[in-house]
Amino acid sequence: MHEDTSLYTECYSSFLMAPRKKKRTYRRKSFSLLNALESYTYLSILSQGVAGTTPYGMLTQEGDLASSSYYDAGLGVSSMTVTGAEQISLADIVQNPSLALSQMGKNLQSNIVPMAVSSLLTGVTFRFGRRLLRRPLSNINRNLVKPALGAGIRI
Repeated sequence: MHEDTSLYTECYSSFLMAPRKKKRTYRRKSFSLLNALESYTYLSILSQGVAGTTPYGMLTQEGDLASSSYYDAGLGVSSMTVTGAEQISLADIVQNPSLALSQMGKNLQSNIVPMAVSSLLTGVTFRFGRRLLRRPLSNINRNLVKPALGAGIRI
């Protein structure tokens, strides 16, 4: 007597297959000074365009953002002026969040194109510089940085 097992294997074949191995995620084991410099450059472009200051200045400057309104009797309208909006710091954001965020939004709208161009040129420059200086950087890492600082740091 011959039994047809094709229906059985068709239904349960997914249970009979070996599970697939997960891909291992690759993580660098060293800290690259060039990657850190590139990241800081992007951060500087962003903070300069949005807050009008460097990342360090954004963290350390005092809060001087304020608004005042005055009434112009000749025109019959009241106007609001903002002082200290050239450079927005973390203290400004904490002290007056709505005014600081609205000013940062205005700065972003007016500086979006220069920021995009700067970011694009930064990426191209770092990529080109790494390719151009691959051999000298490799030599420096191998002969100077690795013996002095260990395998955890590279240029």
